[in-house]
This record gives sequence, C-alpha cells and structure tokens, in this order.
Amino acid sequence: MLVRGLQSGADGVLRAVLPCGRRGDGMVWRGALDRDGHCARGRGDRGSGALWVVALMAVLWASAAAAMTVGGVRVARHRADAAADLAALAAAARVAEGTREACRSAGKVAREFGGRLSKCQVRGRVVDVSVTLAVTGAWAVGDMRVVSRARAGPAEPESVPLPHLAR
Repeated sequence: MLVRGLQSGADGVLRAVLPCGRRGDGMVWRGALDRDGHCARGRGDRGSGALWVVALMAVLWASAAAAMTVGGVRVARHRADAAADLAALAAAARVAEGTREACRSAGKVAREFGGRLSKCQVRGRVVDVSVTLAVTGAWAVGDMRVVSRARAGPAEPESVPLPHLAR
C-alpha cells in the first residue's frame, strides 16, 4: 500500500519514502524503489539485449555482403578463364590464316563471353592470349577487373602419350 510519504515494506511496516523516485507532489512513481525497498538509481542492463541484436544483425549483414562480393569475383574469374581458353583455341585454329585473322577470331570469342582481348601474340604455331573481364554485380566496389591468360597450339606427338601408337 502506498501512502503519501510512506511505503509498506515486505514485512508490512510503513517506512518513509526515500528522496529518489519522488515526483513534485511527493508521490513515489513506479519503479523508483526495488523489491527490497531500496532506491533504484539506474536501470542496469534493461534494453541492452536490443543493442546486442542490432550489433549481431550488422555483423551478419556485413559478412553476407562480403561473401557475395567474393562469390561475384570468383564467378568472374571462372568466366575469364573459360573465355581465355576458348579464345586461345580459336586463335590456334586460325593461325595458318595469319596473325591478324587468328587474333580477330580470339577477340570475337572474348567478346561473346563479355570480356575484352587485351593481348594476342602468335609465335610460330603457338598463340598466347589475355582476356580482361569486368566484375559486375550489386556488391562490386569500384572498377574491378579480372585478367586471365591462356596458351594454345598444336600438340607434339612426343608430348602426348597415345597407347595405340606405342610400340
């Protein structure tokens, strides 16, 4: 029971209300005294759980964004590798028609993969190519590019084991 200026303790004895928790008219407002009748000065840990949840969500969001960025770069790397391999094979198939035609064929294949042929060099019957591919996606930061190189040419009969020709 609460009487102006007095409070009933757990043992039923009326005690004077401490100055903390008084309103202007002397009435004790709720939560001003703890269960034992002591002055409750602070709120302690109340509300800290919400802050921990917000902090955890921020960490999870940042981790997901980083994972998506890494995944996008890996996909771009695989696409660039495939584009370079196929561009080198296309150029090696046309090397007999001349360097210009071989590199033109390699450039066409690189463009079909969304990349750009950044280097094409023919040495004899061997072709070296480099393909540059831009990393795109929602999480790509800045201007990121992936460069992949490949080499293609005829296989020498001595370098490839062929069981049916071995004697």
